[in-house]
Amino acid sequence: MSTDNRQMNLNLFIYPNGHHEAAWRHPASTPERGTDIEYFQDLAKQAEAARFDALFFADSRTMANDLKFGLRNRFEPITWLSAIAAVTQRIGLIATASTTYSEPYNLARLFSSLDHLSRGRAGWNIVTTSAAAASANYGITEHPPLTERYARAQEFVDVTTRLWDSWEDDALTLDKAAGVYANENKVHDIAHHGAYFNVEGALTLPRSPQGRPVYVQAGGSEDGRDFAARHAEVIFTAHQSLDSALEFANDIRQRARKFGRDPTQVKILPGINPFIGETPALAQQSFDELNQLINPHLSLLQLKRLLGADLSGCNLDEPIPPNLIDFNGPQSQTSRFKLVAGIVEKDNPTLRELIIRIAGARGHWVPIGTPEQIADLMQQWFEVGAADGFNLMPPLLPSGLGDFVRQVLPILRARGLFRAEYTGTTLRDHLGLHRPSSVFAVE
Repeated sequence: MSTDNRQMNLNLFIYPNGHHEAAWRHPASTPERGTDIEYFQDLAKQAEAARFDALFFADSRTMANDLKFGLRNRFEPITWLSAIAAVTQRIGLIATASTTYSEPYNLARLFSSLDHLSRGRAGWNIVTTSAAAASANYGITEHPPLTERYARAQEFVDVTTRLWDSWEDDALTLDKAAGVYANENKVHDIAHHGAYFNVEGALTLPRSPQGRPVYVQAGGSEDGRDFAARHAEVIFTAHQSLDSALEFANDIRQRARKFGRDPTQVKILPGINPFIGETPALAQQSFDELNQLINPHLSLLQLKRLLGADLSGCNLDEPIPPNLIDFNGPQSQTSRFKLVAGIVEKDNPTLRELIIRIAGARGHWVPIGTPEQIADLMQQWFEVGAADGFNLMPPLLPSGLGDFVRQVLPILRARGLFRAEYTGTTLRDHLGLHRPSSVFAVE
C-alpha cells in the first residue's frame, strides 16, 4: 500500500500508571495519583503538544477480582474527558460506553454534550461488555449472550445516530427580530419502536460540531468484525504479528466494501506497547525490569478472565496442558481468547512465558528496540496496510510517553509519516473522516 499523501494516526491510550500489569510497582510510577485529574491533564497536554490525534480512555462496568494486586479504579469516562477538554484545544477525546448497560437517549446526550463543549473532539468507543459480572451491577439476572449483545448494539447505534441527527444542521434560526429561535420543521422526533428500545426523541441539543461523535469499535469476533465493518470509523485491535494484523485489516476493508462503505473511511489502529532504549540491550533491560515485578497471582487471574481457564495448579516452567482450555466454549468466541489461545497453540509456551507475553499489554503488540527499530516496525505495518496508525500504550507512564515523543516521533516526522502540526480542529479533521449528513436531511 503506497504511503503517498498518507500519514499515521496516533492515539494515546491512557491507563493510569502504564499498560504493563506491574507498572504501578515501578519506582518511577505514582500510583497514589490514580484519581488525581491534574496527573491525567498533564498527560493529555503532553500528547496534544506532540500532535496526537486523540486520547483513548477505556472503561469497565465491574470491579476486577484482582484489586489486591493492581490499580483498578476507574473514572466515569465522560466526566473524566470533560475535565480533559477544559485544559486542551485540539486533541480528540474518545470514551468507552456500553450498549448493553446504557440507554440510547442518555448516552446520546452525554456524547453530544462532550462534542459541543470540546468544539468537535468527541469519539465513542462502542462496546457490548463481555464481563458477565456486570449484569449483577445493573439489576439484570443474566448477562446476555454475544449474539444478543450485538443485536442490541445494532439497534442501539441506529437509535443513537438518529438522535444525533434529529436536529438538522440549519435547524437553529436565531432570528432575534422575528423572535424565531429554531425551525421546528428541521427538528425531528425519531419515533423509534424496536425490539430493544422505544425512543421518541428529539435530542435536547442541536447537532454537534462533528455532526456525530466519531464511531470507534474494538470487537474481533465474527459478530464484532461485521459490526465494525458496518459502523466503525476507527477500529482498535490487538495483534502480535504483522501477518495477523494484515489479515484483520484486509478482512475489515473487504467487509466494509460489502456494506457499501469506503474503506478509507475506516481507520485501523492496532495497539503498540513499545519498550524503547538507546541500544537493543537497554530496551531489553527495561522490558526485563518490569517483568521482574510481575505478581503471578495477578497474571493467573488475568488469564482466567481471558481464557476462562484456571491455570493456578500448573507449573510455571512447563507448557500449559491444552486440555485445561475449552477451545469450543462460550469464551472462545471473544477476540482476546482467540489471541491468547492462539499463542498457546502455535508457540507452546511455558506458563511463565505466556504470563510475560500477556503482562505487557494484555495481548497487544510489544516491540522491543531502539527508536529507529521501533519506527521501522511501525513504518512497515503502515506501508503494507496492516495499520492506518497506532494506539500507543506506553508500558510505564508518564516516562513511556515522554520516551516515545522524544525519541520515536522525530524519526516518523523526518520520514513524513506523522504530522508536525494540526491542520484541523475536530477529531474528524485529524483522522481524515467525512462529516456525515443528518439522516433526516437526506430522507
